[in-house]
Order: sequence, then C-alpha cells, then structure tokens
Amino acid sequence: MQTSHFIGTRGDTSSPVSFSQAILNPNAAFGGLFAPQSLPKLSQKEIQALASLSYKELAHKIFSYLNLDIQANLLDSALSLYDFFDDKQNPAPLYQTKPNLWIQKLYCGPTRAFKDMALQPFGKIFSGLLEHSSKDYLILVATSGDTGPATLESFANKEHIRVLCLYPQGKTSDVQRLQMTTKQAKNIKVLGIKGDFDDAQNALKNLLKDSDFKEKLQAKNIALSAANSVNFGRIAFQILYHIDAALKLYQTTKKPIQIIIPSGNFGNALGAFYAKLMGFPIQKIWIASNCNNVLTQLINQGIYDISNKTLQATLSPAMDILKSSNVERMLFIYFGEKRTKTLMNELEESQKYCLNKEELAQIQSTFGATSCDDEECLKILKSFAQEGFIIDPHTACGIKAYEKISADTPCVLCSTAEWTKFAPTLAKALGLGNLSDKEALDTLSKTYKIPIPKQILSLFDKPEHCQIIAKEAIKSTILEWL
Repeated sequence: MQTSHFIGTRGDTSSPVSFSQAILNPNAAFGGLFAPQSLPKLSQKEIQALASLSYKELAHKIFSYLNLDIQANLLDSALSLYDFFDDKQNPAPLYQTKPNLWIQKLYCGPTRAFKDMALQPFGKIFSGLLEHSSKDYLILVATSGDTGPATLESFANKEHIRVLCLYPQGKTSDVQRLQMTTKQAKNIKVLGIKGDFDDAQNALKNLLKDSDFKEKLQAKNIALSAANSVNFGRIAFQILYHIDAALKLYQTTKKPIQIIIPSGNFGNALGAFYAKLMGFPIQKIWIASNCNNVLTQLINQGIYDISNKTLQATLSPAMDILKSSNVERMLFIYFGEKRTKTLMNELEESQKYCLNKEELAQIQSTFGATSCDDEECLKILKSFAQEGFIIDPHTACGIKAYEKISADTPCVLCSTAEWTKFAPTLAKALGLGNLSDKEALDTLSKTYKIPIPKQILSLFDKPEHCQIIAKEAIKSTILEWL
C-alpha cells in the first residue's frame, strides 16, 4: 500500500514525511505544521459501504483510505482503548434534544472530555512506534484544561516517554486542575505557569523549534515531540467521530448534516473539515466561540486581529484562546503553502492578517461562526436543565449557534466535556449560589439524580503535586527536571 505523504504548511514541500514521522516529529519547516499532501475523495458507493460498520471497523477503513503507515495490529491495539469508554461499541453516541438537533457525547472516556477520543488511541500509537527505540521522547503538552488530563492519562508510565504538561494557573476549573496535579506516574511533570493558555502554547511552539533546547535533549538521548493538536496524530482520530455522526444521521434523515463545534484551537473543527473534503455528507461546519471570538471575526469578516485583544477568562475556559493553531491547516488547504506562510508571518509580526474577498468567500462556503458571552451561556445552561438536559458551558455556546441556524437540516452539536468538569458554573446558572466544585457536584447530582463518575469524585481525596513557575522559567525548569 502506498503511504500518504505529509508536507509543511509554510513550504519546503520537497521533503514530505510519512504519518508516523509526522507523529514523532511534528515540527515542520519555517515553524509550520504538517498536513496531508492530498486527501482521498470517496465515491457515494464507497461512503454507503461504510454506513453499516462498527466504530472500530470504520476507523480501520478510514485509515486505509488515508494510506496512513500504521500497522493494523497497532491500530487494533489503539482502538481497543475505546473498550474502556461508557459504551465500547459506541464511544461517541448521539442523542436528540430538539427538532433537528443531536448532541454528540464526546466525553465518555476516562477524563470526561472529548480529548480522550483522540488521545487515548494516539498515545498507544505513539508508544507503539517507540517499541524498539534506542532513545526516549519528551512529549510537551500545553492545555487550556482538557488536553492536559487526557495526555497524562494516555502516556502515564509508558516506556521511553516523558511528559511535560503546561497549564495556566488559575485559568482551568478545579476538576481539570486536579486531574493533572493528582496524577501519579514516574514519567510525568506538571507545571502551572503564571500566564494564560496562549503563553503556554507559545512556549511549546518555541521549544519545538529551539535548537539549543533540542541539542541539550539530544545530549541526554531524548527526542522532542508534542501531544497538542499541532501533532497530526491527534487530528487523524478526530476525523473519525465526525464521519460516524454524518453516516448515522444520513441513514435516517437522508440529509447532509451541519456540525456545530465549540472551538478554541480549531483542531476539532479541522477534523470535521477533512471529513467533508473526503466526501462525507456534511453541509456546513459552525464554529461556536465565547467572547474570545477571534474565529468569529475571521469567518464572518476575513480578519484575524489580536493586536488589541487581551485574553478574557470566561465560563468556557477551554475556548479561552487567541492564537488558534489549526486555522493554519485550513488556510493551507484553501490557499497553499506560499499564502499560508505570508499570512502566518503577518500574524507573528503585526498580530493581524486580512483575507481578500475571494478568500473569505471560500471559507464561508464551508464555515459559519457565532459567539456567546457568559450571560447568554448561563441562560442556556438553565434553560436546558429545566428541560432535563445537563450540559457544560462549552456545549451551551454551541446551542447559541444552533439557535441562529435555520435548522431545516440535521445539526450535530459536539459536546466536548461532561458537566462534572464545570459544576460550579452549572450551580451558578441554576441559582444555587457560589459553590465549590465538590459542593456543586454533590448538589447537582442529588437534585437531578445524575451520577458522578468515580474518577471525578476520587480527585478530591488525592494529594496534589505541581510546580508553579513564571513562563520565562519553563525551559530551564524542564531541563532541570530531566
């Protein structure tokens, strides 16, 4: 089977790499990201043949169409981790809440957030590629709240792997923080930084291209990689559940779906975009943001401008992001590596870039966008609770998008986190007062007769281990740990 090639989004396309190479070293030339050189376009007959497959069978077929150089037995082993989700046959279930609205529960894995859908199998693939490695790998992860716990869960105690997790101190929920700081494993370190998620992500990107840092690691026989969605290994698994949803609903409705995605770093949206490009029945992809609405401005106006913006802390913290990494891969698909490099250089130099009318029209042919402030978010949380649906604040921001869409087609809203990770926000929305995480969990569980997963409840009885540092000390702290 011919192996797919991956090339850099900012140029140097003369040296394509394989999928496995892009996983192990996600740093492309000129600070860019790796993306597929081409995508397969499936026929209607090929798509129909996939509709009756189980989730794991579907994964095998999609990876085969993508020509990814992962052995079938290693992929089998990776997909077996879905056996530990709430429903091993259906790790990303759909349930209907309103006319033409289905919520896709992407939080049924061990850390109760959608990052498990990709990071559980990705961790297995990554460690499988290192089975006979003569060196160790340092995996960097920057998190706004969900990627960190999922990465630590996936890579804890893996041979040849060490994990360094960066999170913005005071800017995640307590449950998210505890999921990181109480994790016990010999190969992980958690650093809370004095800053926001963009600071953590910038530090990660800078370290990936820091030659001095990599030389110091090489002297210790350590290579460098990342678990954020800058790594295409994450994106590959995020394509799958969008395809699964599109196939299931097309069978019953005979209509292409609109997908609503609460988005900060655009990786989840990118997975849906690739699925659409492959020919699956997806009509439009809606990006739901909070008041950090850079993506709304880009899609509605063609302007990406963070020159005068300050990151705002909101009730939906996983979307508190201004520099949205995976937008670059979308620009690359539409406009090619030269234009992408120009736009990314403009963003780095002046914190702003503008698309022309033709470019904006291309993006708007596939994407729509809305934003939701905290007050609207609380109202939506309360309204849904009164109807018997307990959702998290990110999903609530997606409801705002659904309300804007003229829903004559089926809409799938990607619910990216379980309510248990943001219980105080739910309590506030329902007029229960300012409760701690533990108090809010207990109150909501009793009031609405909904269980709390044991892995969430047990967090409050575990000791925390974490080092709080200035962002300028990240590099030296990592080297000292190693």
